[in-house]
Amino acid sequence: MDSMAAPNVQAPPPRVLLVDDDEELAELVGEYLAREGFVLDAEGDGTRGVDRALSGDYQLTVLDVMLPGVNGFDLLRSIRALSRVPVLMLTARGDDVDRIVGLELGADDYLSKPFNPRELVARIRAILRRVEPPGRGPGERAPERLVVDDVVMDFGTHAVQRAGTAVELTAVEFAILELLLRAAGSVVRRDDLARGALGRDLLPFDRSIDVHVSRIRKKLGLRADGGERIIALRAVGYLYRRAGAAAPA
Repeated sequence: MDSMAAPNVQAPPPRVLLVDDDEELAELVGEYLAREGFVLDAEGDGTRGVDRALSGDYQLTVLDVMLPGVNGFDLLRSIRALSRVPVLMLTARGDDVDRIVGLELGADDYLSKPFNPRELVARIRAILRRVEPPGRGPGERAPERLVVDDVVMDFGTHAVQRAGTAVELTAVEFAILELLLRAAGSVVRRDDLARGALGRDLLPFDRSIDVHVSRIRKKLGLRADGGERIIALRAVGYLYRRAGAAAPA
């Protein structure tokens, strides 16, 4: 009996939203992303940008901190209040305060202006890899769950629970927590966390990983015994301490 091959259905290209009033930049970035297999929509109005970011039509939003008549951080707060859609912030070069504030408010990563479009694509790809679980072929196992004490990570739904309570993490926070839990009881270097979660090396004086870890700590809270879950080892990295294990000296 003749068999008919299943049609090869190609996934639609990832859609990215750029919220920036610089029309020339939007055109340049749009042309470059198109060559890399993305579709870019640009929005110069911050309020409309939030609405579009929350629409569910985009896999990632690139949000400029400096927008006319509105604070980019306020827009980020509005997005994070309702959605975990990945957000990459565009900041002024050398403005460390903007970078840290953006990360503390829930941005997944940042990029300083002016930037190389190639670097923007690399940052976008790194974030999206953390959001989209890998597809499964016939006979492959279902997405796994990672359990360490009272914390459960479900890779199929990209969800985290602590003692049965849902914990809302951004894509990068999820990736960092996964790296720490898989190495629970051992130290994970900051550089390894950056490469694994951000897809890049840390820059000098780059506090991205530290801010993300701080947010994860707050969201997970203390252990039932009042102890910290994630221990910082100065100038080295971080360790997820299992229940009952002694804190490192």
